[in-house]
Amino acid sequence: MTNRGASDLVAGSFDAAAHVVEIAQQGFTVVRDAIAADLLDALDEDLRRIEHDEGVVPAGNTFEGAHTVRIYNLLARGAVYGRIPVHPNVLPVVEGVLDTGCLVSSLSSIGIDPGEQAQPIHADDQLIPLAKPHAPTVCNTMWALTDFTAENGATRLVPRSHLLDHSPHYGGDYDTVPAEMAKGSVLVWHGSLWHGGGANRSSARRVGIAMNYCAGFVRQQENQQLGIPLDVARTFSPRLRELCGFGIYSGLIGHIDKRPPSDVVLGEQTDRSAIVWDVGD
Repeated sequence: MTNRGASDLVAGSFDAAAHVVEIAQQGFTVVRDAIAADLLDALDEDLRRIEHDEGVVPAGNTFEGAHTVRIYNLLARGAVYGRIPVHPNVLPVVEGVLDTGCLVSSLSSIGIDPGEQAQPIHADDQLIPLAKPHAPTVCNTMWALTDFTAENGATRLVPRSHLLDHSPHYGGDYDTVPAEMAKGSVLVWHGSLWHGGGANRSSARRVGIAMNYCAGFVRQQENQQLGIPLDVARTFSPRLRELCGFGIYSGLIGHIDKRPPSDVVLGEQTDRSAIVWDVGD
């Protein structure tokens, strides 16, 4: 049984099954007023702490943005972030899209500052080489730590695009609708849905937390990274280390703070330009 954290339940009706149906039909749903104010405030305060203490600045590429502050690997940065993946007003929806064997794929914050341009429309699973449409391998969520409006950069969506037989062309122009929602709401979408962050034409930062999940079968049968002692892995050839999962797939999948695991845990020095977000910038 999943530990859903009953203390995080918010009063009011919550029909996970109805949200799952809406995702199947439209590609997304919004769980309104899902997150209690005290948790939102604690998350916002701690993100500001990390940004200040670590000097986090925008990445400056076309995907991550020139005026967007992103903080990755949040589960490793503080106990408060452990409440996010198991939240009882969100996880049941994700489990309905994937199944109860789903995994945390990534947990990061996205603060879009005034002056930011719209992010290119993309699908979160488009680097996975499966014919579309297909059963969901990814289900992602965006927690609104501030109000999300068309003016301040609410996530832009292409409804029903998860049913198409292809992914969007990166940088292409598409008709979208803004996922406008109040602070404390959570956007949940199918990984094939076309979407992107919006342009912030307001005078204040738009803050969200991207809590992303993947299907439990998207991993090795035997856990090579934990099963092989690191001092043994360091003796492997570069190709063997990649085969064991110490590299990244398509410049993205498997990264740790935008670095290959071989850099972080084995002390290697890999060409950072291989990260897909930075290619061409």
